[in-house]
Amino acid sequence: MYLVKTPSLIQNLFPNFIWKFAAKEKKIYLTFDDGPIPEVTPWVLEQLAQYGAKATFFCVGENVSNYANVYNRIIEEGHAVGSHTNNHLSGWGTDNIPYFHNVRRGATLVKSDLFRPPYGRIKPSQVPFLMRHYKIIMWDVLSGDFDPNLTNEQCLSNVMANTDQGSIVVFHDSLKAEEKLKYVLPKVLAAFKDRGFEFASISQDDLQPSRLMKKIA
Repeated sequence: MYLVKTPSLIQNLFPNFIWKFAAKEKKIYLTFDDGPIPEVTPWVLEQLAQYGAKATFFCVGENVSNYANVYNRIIEEGHAVGSHTNNHLSGWGTDNIPYFHNVRRGATLVKSDLFRPPYGRIKPSQVPFLMRHYKIIMWDVLSGDFDPNLTNEQCLSNVMANTDQGSIVVFHDSLKAEEKLKYVLPKVLAAFKDRGFEFASISQDDLQPSRLMKKIA
């Protein structure tokens, strides 16, 4: 069970997490979790390049170690990166100290203070430590590209129907998501480009208080 559009109630319960940007410009923030891997990530980079799009890749530390050339290409092509732990651990299923060590290892390899918890799952007891050291980037639109019960068309609809100005959208550069990603991503890029949107990576400027969403009514 997952929510395609993160409700305002959940966003307001965790106001120190970043769910969406209050962008005045027509910007969308595409993000890609679980890579980098050679089977999918280079294809994603090619698609982004065709549209002059920038994105943010939340990388698993062990994948960065195993596929350093793919990771380096992300950086060289001007995209942002964040950590997704070292071994894709769920905070709900991991004791705090081992979880913190795993998060730190991933962040060291990725060299970023941006952090997205796998599955969006962290315990309340883990939040203070993480907030001291990282900017926790969540999302307001989850594509569902990982869901085997979702059709390609439903995945596309998830993104097109729920994405608006300032949205943070989650895709996955993973084998599990590959089929849907290859169907959906080119269509999303083309459709929003035609509507005059820019695809931006998450920058330090975006993390300034004036650019963050306030409490949602």
